[in-house]
Amino acid sequence: MSSQPSHPTLLIPGPIEFDDAVLQSMSHYSESHVGPGFVATFGETLSMLRKLFQTTSPSSQPFVISGSGTLGWDLVGANLVEPGENVLVLSTGYFGDNFGECLKVYGANVDILTAPVGSRPQLPEIEQALKSKKYKLVTVTHVDTSTGVLSELKNLSETVKSVSPETLLIVDGVCSVASEDIEFDAWKLDGVVTASQKAIGCPAGLSISMFSGKAMEALEARKSPPSSYFASMKNWRPIMQNYEAKKPSYFATPSPQLVHALHTALSQILTKPLSERFAKHKEVSDKIKKAVTDLGLKQVASNPDDQAHGMTAMYLPENVKATDILPKLANSGVIFAGGIHKEIVAKYVRFGHMGVSVTDPARGDIDKAITALESGLAACGYQKP
Repeated sequence: MSSQPSHPTLLIPGPIEFDDAVLQSMSHYSESHVGPGFVATFGETLSMLRKLFQTTSPSSQPFVISGSGTLGWDLVGANLVEPGENVLVLSTGYFGDNFGECLKVYGANVDILTAPVGSRPQLPEIEQALKSKKYKLVTVTHVDTSTGVLSELKNLSETVKSVSPETLLIVDGVCSVASEDIEFDAWKLDGVVTASQKAIGCPAGLSISMFSGKAMEALEARKSPPSSYFASMKNWRPIMQNYEAKKPSYFATPSPQLVHALHTALSQILTKPLSERFAKHKEVSDKIKKAVTDLGLKQVASNPDDQAHGMTAMYLPENVKATDILPKLANSGVIFAGGIHKEIVAKYVRFGHMGVSVTDPARGDIDKAITALESGLAACGYQKP
């Protein structure tokens, strides 16, 4: 039984429900951010991130910096792109588009390759774009939280490395890390940026990322200094290296309590093989998607191969509005998210299913949500086929 106060079950695509032990870690007594206790915890946390991202390369560099997932975009823009360089953004929704907008702030020439809502750019058109000009980066949103579209990474990386081997492949993994398989080394990824509050299962406030040795070489080869002070990898990289080596170091103050919570969350995740965790998320996702189909609803991501395993974006029936169904779900003790994709914003809702809601079936979160969805639709006057 949870020791948390009674509350509606939060099943949005992040923040997610948190395990009691993770929240208890947040109440750790105050300690110096350069004291031996915290330095040891932070160092272990960075090492555990290597296991989560599935990298054993000593040239890979993890970063944990106070900030939201969006800070990951700034890390990329401020450090890996210089003004006038070309970037190809593969967009599957709101967050792909906004990654592109962020990179423009840093002077990048951004080309956005989009697909119809609910699908993703295909390899032949990506290959054609890569042949058209020299790109410093290709960015892809692994799971776009606005659509629930899952982008494929392995074959994408092979295409990028084949056509344009000098181009860096950067992944926005905010809504995928710890719920979708990401093999950093095997797939030759150059950067994955994520955040604490989604499938990792830690409260919001940490920007978490992993960059390859090749990305670090690009950082060192810059003709101009990084175009941010706080988001400068040149400022943060030695700090991260020192912490991982259990040496105190300082550039800007970290959040000790959040790092303790992240340490606990990662320790829990790594008690079992990652393959089991990803399989469990897929199993629960399949159950939810079957329930959605049985209710006569369609997903925004129409192709099963393009459907994320940590969230489901579903179109509502024509006679049901999000403003009607969401309060009814809340009255049943379940919180879903409304739509945010500008083309379909009023037509759909989003169901997040990550972390403890998936891995601890004794909580009953998923069954409760499916029941609430069915009764909520009925209360809105919808009759399933």
